[in-house]
Amino acid sequence: MTAVDEQDVAVIGMAGRFPGAADVDQFWDNLVAGVESVTGLSAADLRAAGVPPEARGHPRYVPMAALLDGHDLFDAGLFGYSPREAALMDPQHRVFLECAWTAMEHAGHDPARFPGAVGVYAGAAMNSYLYATGVAGQLRERPVATLVANDKDFLTSRVSYKLGLRGPSITVQTACSTSLVAVHTACQALLAGECDMALAGGVAVRVPQRAGYLSEPDGPLSPDGHTRAFDARAAGTMLGSGVGVVVVRPLAEALADGDTVHAVIKGSAVNNDGSAKADYTAPGLGGQADVVAEALSHAGVDAGTVGYVEAHGTGTPLGDPIEMTALSNVFRRATSRCGFCAVGSVKTNLGHLDAAAGVAGLIKAILAVRHGLVPPTVHFRAPNPRIDFAGSPFFVNTEPLPWPRRTGPRRAGVTSLGIGGTNAHVVLQEAPPPAASGPARSPALLVLSARTRSGLDAATAALRAHLDKHPETGIADVAHTLQAGRRMLGVRRAVPCHDRGEAVAALGAPPPATTVPAGPHPVVFLLPGGGSRRPPDLTDLVNAEPVFRTALHEGLDALHGLSDYDFAALTARGVADPPPEYARPSIQLPLLLIVCRAVAALWTSWGIRPAALLGHSLGEISAACLAGVLTLPGALDMVVARARLLESLPVGEMLSVALPVQRVRDLLADDLDLAAVNAPNNCVVSGPAGRIRALAARLTGDGVRCSVVAVRSAGHSRHLDPILQPYRAHVAGLTLRPPSVPFLSNLTGTWITDEQAVDPGYWTRQMRGTVRFSDAVGELLRHPGRMFLEAGPGWALSTLVRSHGMTGPSRTVVPSLPPQTAPGGARAALVGALGRMWQAGADVDWEGFAAPERRRRVPLPTYPFERRRHWFDGGPTPAGPAAEAAEPSAAPESSTEQIMAGLWRDMLGVPTLSVHDDFFQLGGTSLLVTEMMAAVNRTFGTELTTLTLMESPTAAGLAACVDAVRPPAVARRGGRDAEEAR
Repeated sequence: MTAVDEQDVAVIGMAGRFPGAADVDQFWDNLVAGVESVTGLSAADLRAAGVPPEARGHPRYVPMAALLDGHDLFDAGLFGYSPREAALMDPQHRVFLECAWTAMEHAGHDPARFPGAVGVYAGAAMNSYLYATGVAGQLRERPVATLVANDKDFLTSRVSYKLGLRGPSITVQTACSTSLVAVHTACQALLAGECDMALAGGVAVRVPQRAGYLSEPDGPLSPDGHTRAFDARAAGTMLGSGVGVVVVRPLAEALADGDTVHAVIKGSAVNNDGSAKADYTAPGLGGQADVVAEALSHAGVDAGTVGYVEAHGTGTPLGDPIEMTALSNVFRRATSRCGFCAVGSVKTNLGHLDAAAGVAGLIKAILAVRHGLVPPTVHFRAPNPRIDFAGSPFFVNTEPLPWPRRTGPRRAGVTSLGIGGTNAHVVLQEAPPPAASGPARSPALLVLSARTRSGLDAATAALRAHLDKHPETGIADVAHTLQAGRRMLGVRRAVPCHDRGEAVAALGAPPPATTVPAGPHPVVFLLPGGGSRRPPDLTDLVNAEPVFRTALHEGLDALHGLSDYDFAALTARGVADPPPEYARPSIQLPLLLIVCRAVAALWTSWGIRPAALLGHSLGEISAACLAGVLTLPGALDMVVARARLLESLPVGEMLSVALPVQRVRDLLADDLDLAAVNAPNNCVVSGPAGRIRALAARLTGDGVRCSVVAVRSAGHSRHLDPILQPYRAHVAGLTLRPPSVPFLSNLTGTWITDEQAVDPGYWTRQMRGTVRFSDAVGELLRHPGRMFLEAGPGWALSTLVRSHGMTGPSRTVVPSLPPQTAPGGARAALVGALGRMWQAGADVDWEGFAAPERRRRVPLPTYPFERRRHWFDGGPTPAGPAAEAAEPSAAPESSTEQIMAGLWRDMLGVPTLSVHDDFFQLGGTSLLVTEMMAAVNRTFGTELTTLTLMESPTAAGLAACVDAVRPPAVARRGGRDAEEAR
């Protein structure tokens, strides 16, 4: 393989829908099998399409078509279109928008997260939908909306808007060569630095689909509906429907980013015949030869090394010989060899796809180069007598032709010629071998999302089938592609797995899906205190996660000056045989802080950053450390001092009691204290060991659940009074700063103030006073979207938070590490926790999660669009899966709301809605705002402005605005008028 040239452009993604092929894979299968995807039409088809009887009966009428299945279908909801707007839109725009989405997914890139500018270069065929369906009549009633929905000018900018692409967005129109010229233009933009990645292609959708055409003697259209390129029987082509898009970026960047490179564009050229031809619509020999020569020159490629040319090949008696002569003239400048280069035309399979013809040929050539196989040319029997194949470099293969590498990489040329003389040629080269993926950590995490549960189930099934079919696919690369290369939608499923087989099994019986609640999802880190009976097993985390390892070692290093104990040996020996000294606070508590900080650092590197912190007892010091109140050495100094002072006291105990706080207060004797209120039915009592044991026996006898906490001191009680003054004096010697991240106080049960955070007296009282954890949880639960993540070993705090009677889908509580060794180890537990956080709506930094691995993006099944028919018929628009209300919801409560809801249904084309549904989430646009307010003002005799709807975007809100400026027509439900209205 040759070295990477700075002018090389990689094709990293492809998508297409063609006659007889729903995707690129099926397209390739058809090509290799020599399938002609042209359909004969019945008389019933023609009548249904509105073909007049006189046309159907004409002797030259050809009842053949190259159909695009599903051309009338569209996943309007995914793109935020109402059914009414979708039906107004040219199907070419709809089909191209879906294809652009698919191409980006095939490339393994989420446009929303791509760091550079992504351009769009494409064109469409003439809009036949506008007049065939009566949409043109809407130009009088809705001129701007109809124009924007149908004009070619808006094809690419619509994609840029809906996909969030900020590079150049340019509609290209050069007739039949449109899409290949778009590819050339995209490549030039990349090389000029105008964008960093680009989508390029074209679309043609004929309406009506099931209609034939009238051929003309010696015209370009075939008299029998078959395209016989290069053949002696060639008599023209036929027009078909299709769409194709490629994703391109500079090769060096693609390789560095781990993209799958399907082929390399070595060079391309575009020119025009000028007037050097018989007439305006005729082909020009000189222009065609020049564009091929120029493309080869830009590519730095010798024509003698090209093994295949995808020709324009329209199958016309005059056009094919001119094209082959032009190609031969150029190739003869490099070699005198004969019959070494295959030539073909995809038009023999599909007909002429107009603005999509060039990209269809390009995709065919890319696949041929990639697979090392030249598909057969259909209908070729004997060469056109005007073409001297025997004396030329070219031949036509009629069977699939293996294409082995000879002395270098496989190379191909692609030509597309436009009526009017705009010619394009692209030189392709086989992709360089990809760099191998690096070692992978386990488990991997497969993440799938969709707009609906049915869509998610379809995506899950498709991925399972793909993995089952492709055993060579590395599961780590699959996971990375899903994480980094897909838009994260609202219905989600996360599947941890260690290998492909486990993935296939898990996807066959997938875990339940989760719907992400609306609104922000701030994360609260929960930081545990003491009480663990054994240290967590951190071995696999230390080995697999550099961020965790670094943070852990930072903590251990900071302990060197504070303790002579070998904490490093303790972390290395795992949980199998915890040493007796682990029960000592001076050993357990500093290690807990270090582990919590390391776990928090790992979560932060994965993009899960705390909006708030809540620690329990000693965990509040961990919170203060994470919030910047204390440095790591300062926090460890505070913890070690606290622990040693605790060890200087007589042994005490603490008892967890499953009773409400008032019941527990009644149990307290003179030497027992309420140490913590953890939950509505969970408190902790602290005191001398004997008294605690006696209380435990009494409660057990009464049937009350209780358990002794695994600590050796009577924390948060009067038994700490002797050590309060020395502890305060020690803390006074530490540097304390106001928190940079808000956290809650155990003492007050609410947010800590800056004054409290820097007060040594506060931290002394915090050690002695009752832990008001339940109050703090209640404060946090006032924000409905908060998620709780226990950033440390165990799940005690997660259990306590869950016990607060939380209801609804917006509550997420996730522990990080199990208290004991979990199946698969600590990393498996953390990866599973990450999946649950993502399912609940957390924003994950997937690049941070993958670091420092080198992963590749690999082709995977793309989004399973949930298409419905959206077609303009002049009447009410049929309902589709647009952004209408997902659930049956609130009915109108007044006549104003009833009328308003009817206006919304008519304007948006949705059959049902809630008066609280958002206008814009239902597919409303700025243009529809104007139309809606005009209808509202006509209906109610008001003079409200568009700003009213922008500020009150629900039917109920807008109805209230109407009622505010005029008396409501009907009283609220419950009165006589409401009964009469019903």
